[in-house]
Amino acid sequence: MNLIDVIKYEGDNKTFVWKYPEEDFNTGSQLIVHEAQEAIFFLNGEALDSFKPGRYELETQNIPLLSKVINIPSGGESPFHAEVYFINLVEQMGISWGTNSKIQFMEPEFNFPLSIGASGEMAIAVREPKKLLLKIVGTEAILSQEELIKYLKSFLQTRIKAAIAQAIPENSLSIFQMDAQLVLLSDEVKKHLQPDFKEYGLELTQMMITTIVKPEGDPIYEQFKELFFRQYADVKNAQINQQVGVINQETAAKQTVIEAKGVAEKRQIEGYTYQQERGFDVAEQMAQNEAVGEFANMGIGLGLMSGVGGTMGSVVGGAVSEAIGENQLFGGSIYPGVASPDTEGSLPQFCPNCGKQFSSNDNFCPQCGNKRG
Repeated sequence: MNLIDVIKYEGDNKTFVWKYPEEDFNTGSQLIVHEAQEAIFFLNGEALDSFKPGRYELETQNIPLLSKVINIPSGGESPFHAEVYFINLVEQMGISWGTNSKIQFMEPEFNFPLSIGASGEMAIAVREPKKLLLKIVGTEAILSQEELIKYLKSFLQTRIKAAIAQAIPENSLSIFQMDAQLVLLSDEVKKHLQPDFKEYGLELTQMMITTIVKPEGDPIYEQFKELFFRQYADVKNAQINQQVGVINQETAAKQTVIEAKGVAEKRQIEGYTYQQERGFDVAEQMAQNEAVGEFANMGIGLGLMSGVGGTMGSVVGGAVSEAIGENQLFGGSIYPGVASPDTEGSLPQFCPNCGKQFSSNDNFCPQCGNKRG
């Protein structure tokens, strides 16, 4: 019988579990366990002693469970029979998967029946080596990625399809925007599958849906797709029009500010203010209004004459007063053919400042506020 002196892993990086081909060893043999690995001694369907990364010389002290089962004597070299499994604990990525039939569900936005397919990749890591050995490996010598997926195929197909069909309506994912939601959908599916992998001592570290196969050409699907994109186009057009309106308003506001600054600079150069300019405008408008309303009845002329009369009175007041006084003494009038104001009413009076006619009770001009003379 050929006894092995050195026991070490000789598999590849895509293998989850690798069984050492020999089963006859002796105490004193060297066991080498690499990083991210674990070695387990297995006998009669029972997982016994396990070893973390390192180099070990097999003795009864470090294989107590195996020594107890097969009664290995202590001291010296003693042959014993056992199986040694190496388990890779490193995360293994790029494991392909795909649904073997269509996934049926109700499209959540438009509420019509839909069938899709899905595919992608996953990453798996061993977290409980003994559980994996007892649940899956059994008497197999190697558990590769391909062998593991083949073993888990039935439950993967069922669970993935159920998880996708449940996650889409729960998250209101539209089939027409599915490609933009693949990360969210992948995370939801991973959450649904994780408990199943844990049952085998595994962890689903990554779950990626890379492709959703849509029912292109199906009349119902095509009808709702056209409706969706028509609505999408209408919304986009409305948003664009709104943005254009805002831009136009901002442009008009900026133009108003620029024009106002230009006018202000012009006033500053010409030496007047906005208030003064408004005063000029008011005066001009008043003059135009009075010219239209009062010119016909000679209001301006009389007003001016009243003002002139007030001035002239100071010059010829004495002579005029005497003449008026004498004439009135004899009951006459200073104007031939015109009755005396005392008997036929006084003449109308006008503001010397703006030309507005005074009423009999006005002490101040009702238009400009000038005091009545």
